[in-house]
Amino acid sequence: MSKTKIEAYFAREGSFKDGINRLRALALQTELKEELKWGAPVYTLGGKNVFGIMAFKSHFGIWFFNGYYLKDPGNVLENAQEGKTKAMRHWKFNTLDDIMADKVLAYMTEAIENQKKGLSHKPRKKQKTEVPPELLQVLKKDSELRMAFNKFTPYKQGEFCEYIQTAKQLKTKQNRLEKIIPMIREGIGINDKYRKT
Repeated sequence: MSKTKIEAYFAREGSFKDGINRLRALALQTELKEELKWGAPVYTLGGKNVFGIMAFKSHFGIWFFNGYYLKDPGNVLENAQEGKTKAMRHWKFNTLDDIMADKVLAYMTEAIENQKKGLSHKPRKKQKTEVPPELLQVLKKDSELRMAFNKFTPYKQGEFCEYIQTAKQLKTKQNRLEKIIPMIREGIGINDKYRKT
């Protein structure tokens, strides 16, 4: 990745320019390679993301890709997106004075050591979609409908199945089943109307 783009990122004017440059100076003291990914600086070891530096409207900071494994003695790390990411953690700063260089460098060093040890979150593979009995029964009886259903991606098949499974009453399941059968025949996914074409 062009160094020019990385330099441009750090040269941009903004309320946290000095803060992200201070974090960069600390990151460059490590053995990591500086790259630009997703429009922001990311520091890698052997091609694996270790941490990145970011600036938002109200704060700036470091995100640790496998921050879950950090000891976090200062209790400064937050889950990146509650419930969505298992391992990523953020350390947010509001001012340049919030950065305690020795502590930040200690967290960066520990993250590097954890990467060398192979401590990283590996998402579990999704299990195959379980077709609810109500839908399965209809698919078994109607080969054309079954072929149409099988043309959908596993993700879209899962959406149909979840739509039936989440109904609490048998009557609701039946109503939902009647709604999706014409959609399956026409190749329309349950949530296609919400997706951009």
